[in-house]
Amino acid sequence: MNFADATKKGLMVAAGYLLVGLAACSGPIVYPVEYVAPTSFLIGPEDVLIVNVWRNQDLSREVAVRPDGSISMPLIGDVHAAGLTGEELAKKLNDRLKEFVSTPTVSVQVKEVNSYFIFVTGEVMKPGKYPLKSYATVMQGISMAGGFTPFASRNQLRVLRMASNSKGESAQISIPLSYGDLVKGQGSPGNFVLRSGDIIVIP
Repeated sequence: MNFADATKKGLMVAAGYLLVGLAACSGPIVYPVEYVAPTSFLIGPEDVLIVNVWRNQDLSREVAVRPDGSISMPLIGDVHAAGLTGEELAKKLNDRLKEFVSTPTVSVQVKEVNSYFIFVTGEVMKPGKYPLKSYATVMQGISMAGGFTPFASRNQLRVLRMASNSKGESAQISIPLSYGDLVKGQGSPGNFVLRSGDIIVIP
């Protein structure tokens, strides 16, 4: 065996070990999904809130959450509300008001839920934006859009979702799904609960 042949054989062996190593390291992709709806509602843009400050009608009011996720209150100004529960926002407002009011007691109620919505696009009967008042799964989202057209590639569905990466930066991920697996209750990630802003794509 000459030098060239030996080198070629060595490279082939090395490539074989590399493929085996990659196969051993690979595994199923774990997507950030939930199968049970959250027990606490998180406030979002366009939600309408009732803020009640006990025994203080001047500070109590109905407010809408702005697109930037904040609300405006007397004395304390803008307060970020998006991503908080009603109880968490009440505590935040209570702490801010302590600078101006002696022993304030604040409660927050969600009067209108407008921040939870999904999009369904592609080969469905009624594509569009769907505002929801309760949490929905992938299959429920497809059903709300009227189901598939005759041209839909049912086993090549995708859900596009904004998620945080390891650095805490927001990035769009694409979650592949097969309708056949969803119907049978098989496969991964399965019939998960949709988050606000999710986009179901049916090619």
